[in-house]
Amino acid sequence: MKINLSKGNTGPALALTAGILILIMPKLLNLIVAIYLIVIGALGLMSRP
Repeated sequence: MKINLSKGNTGPALALTAGILILIMPKLLNLIVAIYLIVIGALGLMSRP
């Protein structure tokens, strides 16, 4: 099985990795959610004209 990571499928690969890590270490969920919210918020502010 060959997995090619390109720009289009990095989101699902990242989500899968995060999901596995959350199952292994549930306290990691808080950190992942916080980082996600910060990144999405920063990208949203930077994309405004």
